[in-house]
Amino acid sequence: MSAVTLTDVTFTYPGAAAPTLRHVDLDVPEGDFLAIMGANGCGKSTLCKTMNGLIPQFIVGDLSGSITVCDTDAATAQIGELAQRIGYVYQDFENQLVRPTVLDEASFACLNYAFDDYLERGMRALELCGLAERADSYIWQLSGGQKHLLALAGAIALGPDIIVLDEPVAQLDPYHARQTYEVLRDLNENHGKTIIVIEHHTDFIAEYCKSAALMHNGTIAWTLPAHEALQRIEDLEASDVHPPQIALAARELKRVNALAERAPLPTTVDEGFAAFANIPFVPPRSACDKKQAETPSIPAVSFRGVDVSYRSVKGEPRSVFRNLDLDIRQGEKIALVGSNGAGKSTLMKLMCGLVRPQAGEVLLDGTPTRDLGPDELSETISLVYQNPEQMFIKDSIRADIEFAMRARGVTDAQRRADELLARFRLTELADRDGRLMSGGQMRRASLAIGIALDPPILLLDEPTANLDIGTRQEIIGLVADLRGVTDTVVIATHDMQLVCQFADRIIVLCDGEVIGDGTPDKIFMDADIVARSGIRPPEIFAMGQELDCSAACYTLDDFLSCFPAWRERQVSSREGDDA
Repeated sequence: MSAVTLTDVTFTYPGAAAPTLRHVDLDVPEGDFLAIMGANGCGKSTLCKTMNGLIPQFIVGDLSGSITVCDTDAATAQIGELAQRIGYVYQDFENQLVRPTVLDEASFACLNYAFDDYLERGMRALELCGLAERADSYIWQLSGGQKHLLALAGAIALGPDIIVLDEPVAQLDPYHARQTYEVLRDLNENHGKTIIVIEHHTDFIAEYCKSAALMHNGTIAWTLPAHEALQRIEDLEASDVHPPQIALAARELKRVNALAERAPLPTTVDEGFAAFANIPFVPPRSACDKKQAETPSIPAVSFRGVDVSYRSVKGEPRSVFRNLDLDIRQGEKIALVGSNGAGKSTLMKLMCGLVRPQAGEVLLDGTPTRDLGPDELSETISLVYQNPEQMFIKDSIRADIEFAMRARGVTDAQRRADELLARFRLTELADRDGRLMSGGQMRRASLAIGIALDPPILLLDEPTANLDIGTRQEIIGLVADLRGVTDTVVIATHDMQLVCQFADRIIVLCDGEVIGDGTPDKIFMDADIVARSGIRPPEIFAMGQELDCSAACYTLDDFLSCFPAWRERQVSSREGDDA
């Protein structure tokens, strides 16, 4: 039996030059756990919105073909009828939360359907999502991960057979991301729910999903069992989907004849261990003893005895920091990591004066921030928000980039804006409203706005969230290019690959406390820090640790360099090039 069937579906948004969906055929069996992969803008979200009737009943456009959900025509059925068959959790899930308390929210849909047992249904949904103990809490008392689970509870309270989630882990820390997928696995395996996720993270697909579909330019390229799908490395890379690092490593080892050509590509750590265990693996002796780079001595930002708490409608104020002492030194490239609610964003807001401490002081180049006005602060430090649309206040990107410069009387604001537009590949988009651009374009534009005044200190909050791998790598490259443009860069992120590619120093926050501070080796090789903070090192790091506990592999090249066969081939290749 099929849970969802789309046949020859084509959809065009009003005024669009070309269809977003092009002759899509997709069949999702009952009980499947399907991942939909593809680059930003390929039509994944549009596809899923045809399943629950939002397209074409609320989002208008030209739709052709047939869409059947649980034997119901999704294009003509009442939205209320479809909601009892297919639940939907959006990428911006916090916008789904409309009630003040957790149980109110979980039972709200059932109340609107006039079910006598609406509270019981809501409580059952909370139990399935692991939130029963927070039933009486206010929404704003939850962490980001708990809010996401609450949005899921609200969707499943009506008892739908199908649950669709758009980028379920994009805004979550590694701990809550895994918690979300464990809940989805339970709903799929023990409660018979059909799960459909839009997902970029192939490590989660490998571990949890049964099948995977690849979208490309508005069409379904193929649908395969997940394990087989993730071995199609060339197809994934062509669609800006990052294949599992373990599969990429295996491909490289095949090229140097260290792994049999016909051997299947491993996609998980367990499969990788079986494939690599008999190949000589020798981590560099210095892998666990890398010396920290020479540390600049001059503090750019200092926290001295800082206390911060937020007032709460219910209960005592929530303490974020208590007696915090920390230095951010000039020239450092720092990653702030930790779970949702650990204090990363608050730390950034303290630096730029958006939050004032209740006790202690924050010093910017030795001067307390409380003694500096907004103009003085903004000339020294710039914050690029997690949601880039919050950076746009004008009706064009050029105007947004020029805004701060013109407000401060910069005489060559137009020339400077032209340079930034060119640097971030935005020249052809200069007259576009930033809020109407793609996710990657918005990220580039927000970076251009952030460095318009050449701030010595740049703060980036989750710069790679919600991006496909191609756009993500582009943003990482742009961030790396900022060395020499701005002296000190601090990134708050859950993206451990970004951390490993960018950071000289990692600061780990847990419940408002600094529990780790040092190089990647010092942080990721400390099991207690990893466990307490819930951070998850890159998949290739876990693979290296499985083969040799002394291995500290943060990138694919780090891992491959531990195989003598691969190293020797690299040396031979370089010698051939030199000759």
